[in-house]
Amino acid sequence: MQQDKQLSRATGQAKINNLEFRFGAFGAMIPLLFFVVWAITTSVLQLSSEIGLVLGAIFGITLGLFFSKSKWADYAQGLFEGLAQPIGVVAMVAWFYAGMFAQVLQVGGLVEGLVWVGTVTGFTGGLFVGLTFILAATFSTAVGTGYGTTVAFCTLMFPAGVATGADPTILFAAILAGAVFGDNLAPVSDTTIVSATTQDADVPGVVRSRFKYAIMAAIPSLILFIVFGGGGSANQQANIETATSPNGLLMLIPFVIVLILAISGHHIITSLTWGILTAVVMLIIFPIGAFSDVIRFNPDSDSIVEGALVNGIVGYMNMAILILLIVASAHLLRLGGTMQAITNALVKWIKNSVRKAELAIWAIVALLNSAITINTAAEIAAAPFVKEIGEKYKIHSYRRANMLDAITSALGYIFPWGAPVLLGWSTISMMQETYEWLPIVAPTAVFPFVFQGWFLVIVMLVAALTGWGLRFQGKNGEELKQPPRS
Repeated sequence: MQQDKQLSRATGQAKINNLEFRFGAFGAMIPLLFFVVWAITTSVLQLSSEIGLVLGAIFGITLGLFFSKSKWADYAQGLFEGLAQPIGVVAMVAWFYAGMFAQVLQVGGLVEGLVWVGTVTGFTGGLFVGLTFILAATFSTAVGTGYGTTVAFCTLMFPAGVATGADPTILFAAILAGAVFGDNLAPVSDTTIVSATTQDADVPGVVRSRFKYAIMAAIPSLILFIVFGGGGSANQQANIETATSPNGLLMLIPFVIVLILAISGHHIITSLTWGILTAVVMLIIFPIGAFSDVIRFNPDSDSIVEGALVNGIVGYMNMAILILLIVASAHLLRLGGTMQAITNALVKWIKNSVRKAELAIWAIVALLNSAITINTAAEIAAAPFVKEIGEKYKIHSYRRANMLDAITSALGYIFPWGAPVLLGWSTISMMQETYEWLPIVAPTAVFPFVFQGWFLVIVMLVAALTGWGLRFQGKNGEELKQPPRS
């Protein structure tokens, strides 16, 4: 509320509560719908670029003006309020810190160290992909950020895996799948916290109750990653094998420090800061990299300041702008009444069926995540409707939170126009500057293979259809197998 008042004073306008569009609720979808079509089309035509996606988002927002029946000034004000939401800013800062951390570890030779481990132990091809999925799942569960996991693992594990014979597309999918696992299960994940608090549930209880869903999706995912993860080019392996060295494995120490701090309850920014500092100190003490590769001043360069820390920030500038524009476009959906219209239609369909109520919850969350490509933003948008429907049919808060979070975490890392997929694609593209032989995997190529995401969506759909795991809310918040008597 205080932020709203400050924003109103700064802009000289009252907070916008609703907007009217031509074609009603559908008109409010135009900005996001245009961006989705733009993203898919450019990706299929292999014309994707970060700045091109930013331009597509701006085109969509501009097009929305012509569908607005409200004053254009009110449309612009609503857009700026969407840009000011903390969701996008939090994601940006996490990217920057994760990007700096991964780039410093790369300077220390961790990629080459991982390749050395793979070639010595025989963990190559599909086995390396399976290991990547496990490590990404572990890391994201500990630090609570799937986006940060995507950045770090696309920087470190992707080139190492490709160099040891892993299929690039399946390897990229394994990284995204591991991020799904942790985003869904981590107690400190923003999606976990949002799903629990919006449904009036405690975080520990929510995490305990959702483990069975996550592991049921993870086991077949791991098997498929191992089976289909091989088949990479031996030529790519030869390009890096001569540079492999176990010395770079020293960079696992700051990696483990980040894990320990995150598991201990420290904020992700705090954990990554200590990781960066530890890595820099190790570069100074041990002959595994040059401090000048971390940060240096070059008067002859346009940017003046160069090095890993700069790369970790600059590499995500366009994506940072893009996420703000997407969050703002999603805010226009709420102002235009799109989500309320969808909910009203589903409530009429449900009538008195608990099964239909859960299917409606599944559908609402899935639909919003297909349009709003920032998973936390989609979750916040869906949460009030999930709570309204769930409470009406006495569905337990743990169950509501699990339906909300599992589908959100899964679909956020699947769709080609989704922010995490584009973030990983952007990171891999940036890594090609260091490893020229590294293939770039298109977002449209990877989405069918994010097995953890697809299985998690299917598991929750089956749970809604069959009632598996369904519990009802008692008067004192206890879990009941049967609905309480009125």
